[in-house]
Amino acid sequence: MSRSTKTVPFFKPSIGRAEISAVISVMKSGWLTTGPEAMAFEREFADFLELPDPAGKRPVHTLSVNSATAGLHLALEAVGVGPGDLIAVPSLTFTATAEIVRYLGADPLFIDSESQTGNMDPDSLKKAVEKLGVSDNRVKAVIPVHLAGHPCDMKAIRKAIEGKDVTVVEDAAHAFPSETSEGMAGTLGDIGVFSFYATKTITTGEGGMVATRNPVYEARMRLMRLHGIDRVVWNRYSKNAESRSWEYDVTAPGFKYNMSDLAAAIGRIQLKRADNLLRERRTLAVRYKEQLTDIPDLELPDDAPGHAWHLFIIRTRNRGLRDHLADELAGEGIGTSVHFIPLHRMTYWKSQYELNPLNFPIADDLAQRSLSLPLWPGLSRKNQRRTIEVIRRTLHG
Repeated sequence: MSRSTKTVPFFKPSIGRAEISAVISVMKSGWLTTGPEAMAFEREFADFLELPDPAGKRPVHTLSVNSATAGLHLALEAVGVGPGDLIAVPSLTFTATAEIVRYLGADPLFIDSESQTGNMDPDSLKKAVEKLGVSDNRVKAVIPVHLAGHPCDMKAIRKAIEGKDVTVVEDAAHAFPSETSEGMAGTLGDIGVFSFYATKTITTGEGGMVATRNPVYEARMRLMRLHGIDRVVWNRYSKNAESRSWEYDVTAPGFKYNMSDLAAAIGRIQLKRADNLLRERRTLAVRYKEQLTDIPDLELPDDAPGHAWHLFIIRTRNRGLRDHLADELAGEGIGTSVHFIPLHRMTYWKSQYELNPLNFPIADDLAQRSLSLPLWPGLSRKNQRRTIEVIRRTLHG
């Protein structure tokens, strides 16, 4: 079998002249860290999340941060998570979803997945909470993850914790822009956290955004985002700074989680392109589904309303076939990935909490059969066709 020397990367960010020009403008301005660009990005992102404006709901407050991990940490800190608390998280997720729980001395309560979407299973969540007992109120929060951009069933998640004082923090790292019948993913819980990492649907290189309708949470996160300083200090070195602008107070032991203007400048351009970028990803997803649908050994993702198509995850009959397909694609210079190796199989988590794969049958099965294909704006029809041809040759003969 011939092996192509050409490569199809698993992902390539869509960065154009507008993003480059925006960064150059910031560099020329003399102000590189958090400032007017970051604040404008927050306002524009909040406006985007409010479209269409959900009648009767409080406005969305947004905070730019230097990573989604930082945003999740701020969210849990704001709701008062601490030692002795339990935070429900899916096992089928990236480690950041669970690690921020440990930052605060709390413990994750790992939940199995739905068989079709891979998202947190509401029935498993309900059983896990009920198993603790009626009088056990240790579950402080739940973090549903919109895996691959497929929005979780948030109504079912809320119903699973009905009657409990549990905060819902959406891990929306994969889910921008995902518009559901209830509103935008990331605004459906108490707090939502988005990622702008290099591989995400829009990017700032590194970065994230936190969204909440709760002004108490917003105020606490804003305070803790930058060292616990009690006032806006971004412009205290500018020529228009107030007299004695160096005077401020520290009212809490905060963090260093702010986003730079360099990153925000990229984000503002990417935000303007978000709908077009989504249309390109949808076109690629439709093409994959149309041309792979007749392969018996292959399961394709649902085209759910509001799917952000951050990832296109296929599933083979078994792990052996998945690994063989990944090897064949790699041999043709085509990049793939797996989302995710579940946390119950990661050394730290499985040893710290004595996790057994038998307790997570769906997540374990999905992880061993899943393969994420190249899906990014700018992926040519020719290179997608090459990817499809290798899959068909390998699985369909």
